[in-house]
Amino acid sequence: MFSRPARPYGERMDEETLAGGNSSTVVRVGNTVRRTAGPWTPAVHRLLTTLRLAGIAEVPEHLGLDDRGREILSFLPGRVANYPLPDWLWSDTILEEAGRLLRRVHDASVPLVAEPLDWSAPRHEPAEVVCHNDAAPYNLVFADGHVTGLIDFDTASPGPRLWDLAHLAYRLVPFVEDADPDAWTDDRRFDRLDRLVRAYGIPFSRAQVLSAIGARLEELATFTDRRAAETGRPEFLDHAAMYRRDRTRLLSHLT
Repeated sequence: MFSRPARPYGERMDEETLAGGNSSTVVRVGNTVRRTAGPWTPAVHRLLTTLRLAGIAEVPEHLGLDDRGREILSFLPGRVANYPLPDWLWSDTILEEAGRLLRRVHDASVPLVAEPLDWSAPRHEPAEVVCHNDAAPYNLVFADGHVTGLIDFDTASPGPRLWDLAHLAYRLVPFVEDADPDAWTDDRRFDRLDRLVRAYGIPFSRAQVLSAIGARLEELATFTDRRAAETGRPEFLDHAAMYRRDRTRLLSHLT
């Protein structure tokens, strides 16, 4: 992808609906992204500003609100790995770069952990960093076989480092059923898990990561059941069932 030249925000431009956005509609307008703002938006903007001031150019820059009250973010050029997941996603380079980027984001977020900010997602203790809470291929941006961005911080909130790393491992090692983990040997998956942990730079054990994935999937399944009831969308029930199957399969490695 290539960003288009910027135009004044007051000038009418075509809107392109972007893939994803289960919770709200996300559109591209020129070289910006627009999405529904909420009570959590000031906290997200504070986080993005903090990250960019720390030298992390791989996250969007917040540019205020438009005349419809939507937040304006800079568009990060590149590809997002939506389903069906492409084969190039599973390179060791991408795995390790994702782990290193998540560590940089976490380290830079530490000053915000104790701030009285209104986040959209629950706080998890021990709160060490501000977690992205959905670090996954569909929220990573790629170019020429490298990770070039991390987007969609709307569900960020303070929590343990491992809470976030576990979700990235679930989606990118991968352990998730919809990435067909049965096509991978256990040896290969655990080698990739070790690579991801080394890239992140804190020596979490395999058991620690798997336990954290299990806790994440339990919470995610409950949340997704609730979303199914609220929206009437039956596919959410299928997703919740998958999370529970994945949790059972992963925790079997701890027995």
